[in-house]
Amino acid sequence: MTDLTRRQALLLTVAVGVPLITRSSRSFAATQNVTVALDWTVNTNHIGLFVARDKGFYREAGVEVEILPYTDTGAGTLVAVRVADFGINGTISLFTQKAAGADLKGVYAVVQSETGRLVFNAARSEIKSPKDLDGLTYGGFGSAWENALISTIIRHDGGKGDFETVTLGTSAYEALASGAIDFTLEVSTWEGVEAELKGVKQRSFVYADHGVPDEHTTLISSSEAYLQANPELASSFIQATRRGYQFAVDHPEEAATLLIAANKDALTNPTVIQASLKALIEGHYLRGQDGAIGIMDPAKMEAIGSYLFAAGILHDVDGKSAVQRPDFAGYFSNRYFR
Repeated sequence: MTDLTRRQALLLTVAVGVPLITRSSRSFAATQNVTVALDWTVNTNHIGLFVARDKGFYREAGVEVEILPYTDTGAGTLVAVRVADFGINGTISLFTQKAAGADLKGVYAVVQSETGRLVFNAARSEIKSPKDLDGLTYGGFGSAWENALISTIIRHDGGKGDFETVTLGTSAYEALASGAIDFTLEVSTWEGVEAELKGVKQRSFVYADHGVPDEHTTLISSSEAYLQANPELASSFIQATRRGYQFAVDHPEEAATLLIAANKDALTNPTVIQASLKALIEGHYLRGQDGAIGIMDPAKMEAIGSYLFAAGILHDVDGKSAVQRPDFAGYFSNRYFR
């Protein structure tokens, strides 16, 4: 879903000021019922959940999983206030929400490396490297993270890091195609795939090539309260989920068919789904080049956390810039992989 994918950017704007939602009747006693909140409308990042459910992997693990649809309330918030047991969220949103006091902990890396990229129309021959973006107009999504990301990329190339920003949301892609803006950010495995299928010619800069630490982009998170009360159930869920993503990598055609069948109203273009899954697999996003599936890399998590802290993106419970570097080791755990 980096530094900021559009999903992360939009979700960060709605995570602030959300009223506390409680589920007083929720008991953390041993139960085999698990709820998972999505971070966005259904897409290929979610494929392992649907495969694990519809292939019976969860059932075999003794878990009954309900996949909650995306709402205006971010998945991280739903998890933190105990409305959902697990949720899909971006690394950036996990770090920013947890630094601000939210009860969140990453437990599974859906995506092993950054899928976001900075894109512009291929015809812009004057843009040869990031420093050429100085003074141009960026079509964005309204978060501080984007500004830090883009400024880093430009300055790393010797530029000033000065650019104009117009907040457009997802209409940024139409604005880019029409030339109304000069560049934007996109998810290479979704918007990038869509652009390629439409014949839109783009060029791009990869964040990690220009001074920004790589990240897992998309995680599954839970709350400390839930994990402490349900360690075995959490482990069973994580293991079955991993099995679902493993199946998707090894059997992409069947996995894509399952995802589409489960979401017929939302996924009306099978070509996009198949091409997106192909990009996720061939790019070693669902399964890393080292063979890792689901495991979070401590060095990667530490690096992106340190970057966010240094950039002033992390705020404390009072909404002020964090002055003390958090212990990022407490932001995630691989212990639920047996």
